[in-house]
Amino acid sequence: MHIAKSFRRFTGALRLAALALCLLPLAARADEVLVFAAASLKPALDEIAASADVASIGEVKVSYAASSQLARQIEAGAPAAIFVSADQDWMDYLAERKRIVADSRGDLLGNALVLVAPKDSTAALEIAPGFDLADALGADGRLALGEPNSVPAGKYAKAALTKLGVWDAVSARIVAADNVRAALNFVARREAPLGVVYRSDATSEPAVRVVATFPDDTHAPIVYPAALIAGHDSAAARKLLEALRAPPQQAIFRRHGFDAPPKR
Repeated sequence: MHIAKSFRRFTGALRLAALALCLLPLAARADEVLVFAAASLKPALDEIAASADVASIGEVKVSYAASSQLARQIEAGAPAAIFVSADQDWMDYLAERKRIVADSRGDLLGNALVLVAPKDSTAALEIAPGFDLADALGADGRLALGEPNSVPAGKYAKAALTKLGVWDAVSARIVAADNVRAALNFVARREAPLGVVYRSDATSEPAVRVVATFPDDTHAPIVYPAALIAGHDSAAARKLLEALRAPPQQAIFRRHGFDAPPKR
């Protein structure tokens, strides 16, 4: 009996020691930078993260998701050093909670909102007030977009469709995705005949084509602010944020369909 108890204590101690050893590598080095970035940035930011300019800064890891999800994770204590949001609202959300380094915040990029269809689709629409989007979806087709109450691309899409007077006609036929890249994939896989995404998303996906671009005055300016996260400020993070704003990296963003941020 005593031998069995001693053995259980011994094996328990071994498990705790093994767990401690497994956790040791999780301590971040000074030159590691974790970036939380809006999902729409993935193709461009993956290329930038692999570039020589960024590799010289240190090890850069990027986690992509909807800005809403990332902001809430940062609020909960996720160890991101930099946050790049697809709208001002979620950066404001963190600023109000003192989770960003205020003087590091700046507008990084702009973008455009587009209506996309599968590459071989013959859909033709001109975006104008009252345009017949519901008819273009067909009898049972759905419109793919980011979740319209939290995901920035979905919020922009809902605002544009509302201003154009067509939201009520299609609101019951929305397939709401967790992020804009997921919405893009619904169209690329032909699971939805049309979708509303960013121009940069359409640029990166050969399986879709742009049907039309939403006029700028139908939605708020699309802006990607970036900032350092309070408590995770470091020399490497500051260098990376500076690099993202530098001409070589900005040229990569442009090639992937992004713009300079709109002037305020």
